[in-house]
Amino acid sequence: MVKISEYFRKMRGTTRGSPPRVSNAEIIWSWIGAFLGIATVAWVDQFFFTGTDLSLMIGSFGASAVLVYGAVRSPLAQPRNLVGGHILSAIVGVACWKLFHQYPWLAQAMAVATAIALMHATRTLHPPGGATALIAVIGSAGIHKLGFLYVLIPATVGPLILLAVGVVVNNIPESRRYPEIWF
Repeated sequence: MVKISEYFRKMRGTTRGSPPRVSNAEIIWSWIGAFLGIATVAWVDQFFFTGTDLSLMIGSFGASAVLVYGAVRSPLAQPRNLVGGHILSAIVGVACWKLFHQYPWLAQAMAVATAIALMHATRTLHPPGGATALIAVIGSAGIHKLGFLYVLIPATVGPLILLAVGVVVNNIPESRRYPEIWF
């Protein structure tokens, strides 16, 4: 019988320990970027969309903030992926809701799986895009009422705001550069 500790040692392979710690400056700049990015989206939402049927803020933007401000060099955080991933995933999510809403489990699975496949095919893979597709299906009646307007607000405007803040904040310290590539 294999001991549990030996099993986990084999699972780790030759890699030992945890990921390297980032500098305090990196932590601070990630915090500043995420705060300003999400605050800007929230402010625009409150200023322009309060009292309307539109909402600019969706949960997947929190995950986008992790990538754009916390993993600035990641290919998944680059503008093509950030904006393209959300737009394509929103289109897929809305289409899946419209086609399969009478079978919610099918609409949910189709939205996420198809969004991933489409993002791969277009080289726009952005993991929060899967959540954007899923939100289009499981969201409130207000989200469903938006239909394909959901693609524009929030799924295009929100990532563009996060990108604009990312370009400014991530280029202030000499140790960071964003974006690595535009397209």
